Amino acid sequence: MAGRTSLSAADRDLDRFRFRVALSGVVVVLAFALLIARFVHLQVVQHDYYSTRAEDNRISLVPIVPNRGVIVDRNGTVLARNYSAFTLEITPSLVDDLEATIDGLSRVIEILPKDRKRFRRLLEESKTFESLPIRTRLSEEEVARFAANRYLFPGVEVKARLFRQYPLGPIASHAIGYIGRINKRDLEMIEENDEAANYKGTDHIGKTGIEQYYEFDLHGETGYEQVETDAGGRAVRSLARTAPVQGNDLALTLDSRLQEMAEKAFGDRRGALVAIEPSTGGILALVSTPTFDPNLFVDGIRSDDWDLLNNSPDRPLLNRALNGAYPPGSTFKPFMALAGLETGKRTPGQAIADPGYFNFGGHQFRDDKKGGHGLVDMHKSIVQSCDTYYYMLANEMGIESIARFMEKLGFGQRTGIDIQGESEGVLPSPEWKKRRFRRPEQQKWFAGETVSIGIGQGYNSYTPIQLAQATATVANNGIMYRPHLVKYITDSRTGQKTMIEPEPLRILPWKRQNVDVIKKAMIGVNLAGTAAKAFAGASYVSAGKTGTAQVFSLKGAEYRHSSVRKELRDHALFIAFAPVDQPRIALAVLVENGGFGAQSAAPIARMVFDYYLLGKLPKGAAEESDVEED
Repeated sequence: MAGRTSLSAADRDLDRFRFRVALSGVVVVLAFALLIARFVHLQVVQHDYYSTRAEDNRISLVPIVPNRGVIVDRNGTVLARNYSAFTLEITPSLVDDLEATIDGLSRVIEILPKDRKRFRRLLEESKTFESLPIRTRLSEEEVARFAANRYLFPGVEVKARLFRQYPLGPIASHAIGYIGRINKRDLEMIEENDEAANYKGTDHIGKTGIEQYYEFDLHGETGYEQVETDAGGRAVRSLARTAPVQGNDLALTLDSRLQEMAEKAFGDRRGALVAIEPSTGGILALVSTPTFDPNLFVDGIRSDDWDLLNNSPDRPLLNRALNGAYPPGSTFKPFMALAGLETGKRTPGQAIADPGYFNFGGHQFRDDKKGGHGLVDMHKSIVQSCDTYYYMLANEMGIESIARFMEKLGFGQRTGIDIQGESEGVLPSPEWKKRRFRRPEQQKWFAGETVSIGIGQGYNSYTPIQLAQATATVANNGIMYRPHLVKYITDSRTGQKTMIEPEPLRILPWKRQNVDVIKKAMIGVNLAGTAAKAFAGASYVSAGKTGTAQVFSLKGAEYRHSSVRKELRDHALFIAFAPVDQPRIALAVLVENGGFGAQSAAPIARMVFDYYLLGKLPKGAAEESDVEED
């Protein structure tokens, strides 16, 4: 009995053993099956994926930055170009001790703290096998010194790189702009425009002016070089290369010789000038003085140069032509007169008696001429710049009517010129005042405010380019073109030129006889009126209007130019076009704190006209006229 029980227990143990062996066998088989399945999945199903990843670990793409497009003026004069210069470059992956290497290099070639700082920034942004500049624009002597000591610095070499250059220096700098190192805001803009891939390896970007507005045309297309790397990330050899495509070239409407002459005409005075070709809207000159040298910004401006420009009371970095907003003064009167004719509030022969003031609402609005101008019709009101005539006209027209007419002339709105950052200025109206002020008592428009608007004062505030555009529109009999600086773009691949066709913004339905009345009066300004001295002896017929804009309130006192501090003197303005029968140039001139327009602005315009129409080169800056009224 005991024997049978023992045998039964042995059988049970044997069965359990066999079961365990079988179960282990199944587990082993399943494990191998899973391994084989995984192997098949990796080696067959996902072969292409992992093969690509392995290849990516072995091959890196090094961007090749394209040459930036060239900018020339209307006559082919180069305004912005690229030039080759030697740079001292380090390939970090080939250097054991970077700091020691840089210290050693500094004993051979001068390396400033700013060079080290820039190198560290580039090192953070780049791959270790890329060569990075530690010093740029080496002299021939520096290149020679390094060549003699090159054996001491493995991983360091001298390379030729392209740099941006502005050959004319400060001339037209506000129009051309400049390039600078890419910052965070630039990166955001690049990503928003889906250009991130095309800017790999690019350090610089257009910051202002034409360089900024046409950035994606000028930049070109980045090329790539396939580089085989080892496990340490070191470059072994080049496998393939896709050449970059140079940026497109730009030809401007700007005349650099006219631009240079106009800038010199200002001398050391602050101001702006915009000259437009009325029949196309092409900008002939865009002046903002004082100016600056854009070459300072190309490779990172030095702190002392930046402080000098940024803290100067003359504000050389401000583009006064597009961003400076000023009361137009009496240059507003021809447009007011045209508004009076077009709205039927005035006829050319209708005259008013000017006693030298206009009383309204218990306030006396004075004319600049004591005793007044006597009997004044529209022609005389422009030629002699009679304030009383326009006080009365503005009061009769009303602010809404004035605002509607001036809006069509482009006042109080951006012109659309191909430069970013243009100011709107202020075209006053009841609606504008409601937007401008918060308190209800400030938002109300008072009839007395309209009176000052008529002579270009009050809330009126416009940019020089808006004045120039409006003047060109009158010269062009109501056809308004969008001001533009680029004449055509040349494709770097094909050489094909894409013209920037003149773009009419609007055709104003003015009566031709009304426009002729205004033109005739503006001719009278230059022949016998407030600008007669500046245009004496001119061999061409021009039309113009002087203007003076108050900087601060006189509070009833008499203005005397010589007795007022310079920064408080009136701004001088002048608008004009010539020749009258077929206008080739229309302009607006502003001289900050220049006093009367006839005194300092009109002589500058005369020099510009003489050069552009007759080829006369001035000897120096425009001289001020001893004029005491506008």
